[in-house]
Amino acid sequence: MTKLRKIRGTRAALFGTAVLSVTALALTGCGAGGGTTGASDDELTVLVEGGGLAELQPIADLYKEETGTSVKLVELPYDGLYDRIQTELGSGSVSFDIAALDAIWLSAFADGVQPLDDLFTDDVKSDLFPGLVTEAQVGGNYVGMPIFTNSEILYYRTDLFNDETNKADFEAEYGYPLAPPSTWEQYTDVAKFFTRDTDGDGQVDLYGTDVKGAVETEWLATVSQAGETTMVLDPASGEVTIDDADHLKALDFYTSLLPYAPAGAAQLDWAGSQNLFYQGKLAMMRFWGHAYTQTPDDAAVKGNIGAAPMIAGPGGIAGVPGAWYLSVPTATTKSEAAKAFIAFAYENNELSVDTSLGLVSRISAFESQAEVEGKENYPAILETLNSPATYARPATPQWQEIVNTVLTPMLQKAVEPGADNAALLKEAKAQIEAIIK
Repeated sequence: MTKLRKIRGTRAALFGTAVLSVTALALTGCGAGGGTTGASDDELTVLVEGGGLAELQPIADLYKEETGTSVKLVELPYDGLYDRIQTELGSGSVSFDIAALDAIWLSAFADGVQPLDDLFTDDVKSDLFPGLVTEAQVGGNYVGMPIFTNSEILYYRTDLFNDETNKADFEAEYGYPLAPPSTWEQYTDVAKFFTRDTDGDGQVDLYGTDVKGAVETEWLATVSQAGETTMVLDPASGEVTIDDADHLKALDFYTSLLPYAPAGAAQLDWAGSQNLFYQGKLAMMRFWGHAYTQTPDDAAVKGNIGAAPMIAGPGGIAGVPGAWYLSVPTATTKSEAAKAFIAFAYENNELSVDTSLGLVSRISAFESQAEVEGKENYPAILETLNSPATYARPATPQWQEIVNTVLTPMLQKAVEPGADNAALLKEAKAQIEAIIK
């Protein structure tokens, strides 16, 4: 795998692309940053990315207070974290006792980490979203405990939706009240309604939605909304399903929104979408749930943002879980201590509510914020992740390669004029089959 990977999913939304520096490479080579080698018995070293550091710090602080064991959180950029874990697991000698793994890494690193099956009691599993329980299991073993999760939800402009003229005009045209849409059909109606020229210069300056061609996760959520239960491929059988009827239905709906979205969809990614929404150019945006509490003070829509569950297609409401997991390397000499901290982190998951991302993994932790002012995104994330139609991404070590070389290029072609969606999906199937054979 190359040192510079195109970052997708949650981490792209949160922090953008990060490059492993020469300094970080040098430190990795000498085992700097603490860890199993040379570390005291009353200290654990945890490798994390920026988001994981924020979410775990209050838990680490409490663990030190209650047990006397220090938890050293070593922060690395996304690519640097992947490379360091890959290198050390491959060498059989690790400088860390716990690693925070992106969900899409679990399959790739499963052979180098310990089973956590004893931590996944019935009570624990009942308080985790079904998609996370499924995702945590690779090869028959639970290889990571989710520490926080995310999902796309629906953001909408409350000033536009609450405007009396808009409400009257919408109901007159479509025959039902204007409200945050909950279905594909309603989303299309509302997107069309709000695509307009607002300043009278003959140019559209407000769009109902956006269409992201440079990221794959939002289309994958649409695939699940269409009713598909095997997203892209079945890792168990090796069958590639990307060209079936539900995938085509999802791609057709996804691209049907182009008339109500700004030009340049092929290059639009998470950051670009956020900018458009904050500038007041979009009436609606499907985006990761953490962003609700992070609206910049200078945003044109500050104070006028509502949050609702992700929209539903024929298969129901569906998002894609964006989770991070804590895993224990096989090579650590502190296995029991590491597992004890992971169990503690699960028990005290609610401490992450008031961090910079404000993300948690337990259902009960999300439910605890149901009536809290300023946490209106929590019920939206909760309903989306609890939906039976919400599925995790396929558990295959080749997933990132499939995303980078097949899914994103396919979407970029699909959002261009005159695209043949069925042909693009057929071509994508052949490419994926070549990767996983």
